[in-house]
Amino acid sequence: PASLLETIAQELFVAESPDNGSSEESNTPSYDVHVINAVVMYVGVSAVAQAGRDSAVASQMVNSAHMDVFVALARRLRPQGRYMLLNAMANQLRYPNSHTNYFSSTLLQLFVKCSDNELILEQITRVLLERLVVNRPHPWGLMITFIELVKNNKQYNFWSHSFTVSDPEVRRLVESVARSCVGPAQLNNIPTGSAK
Repeated sequence: PASLLETIAQELFVAESPDNGSSEESNTPSYDVHVINAVVMYVGVSAVAQAGRDSAVASQMVNSAHMDVFVALARRLRPQGRYMLLNAMANQLRYPNSHTNYFSSTLLQLFVKCSDNELILEQITRVLLERLVVNRPHPWGLMITFIELVKNNKQYNFWSHSFTVSDPEVRRLVESVARSCVGPAQLNNIPTGSAK
């Protein structure tokens, strides 16, 4: 129900930062990162447990009520809360297992289901890139998620979004990270189209 999702989104919001310092930032709205992490973990574990070992069910995990929760939160949270939500999801992109597979598929499906909101797509990309620009080794789940996003342009339309084409410096960074993940030969046909 929409009211439950709205309540969850509101409960993640903290009126003031718990930091009681005298700086201006101490009075800025904030989100409880521990609650966000707990919600992400609970929803993910519930989805994987519900799917069990049935591969037919496992492939449909991203088309479930669990996915609806993530889509609703991504759409309802303010940018700061959404950034924390996406980071909590990216924290689950680790070694090969059903949990990593679920969160990889969920982030990719968020990219599809929220394709009408460039800010959400940009934040998903930012969260993945922030983890990939640091020195290796990178977690397996993080790599396969980013590789799928940049290679499967027909499904995700990654290279035509405004945040990948509007700033040449950002474009070079994304291309550089993409090439380091999948190899230069596999990304020779990156579209050079203009923004939407």
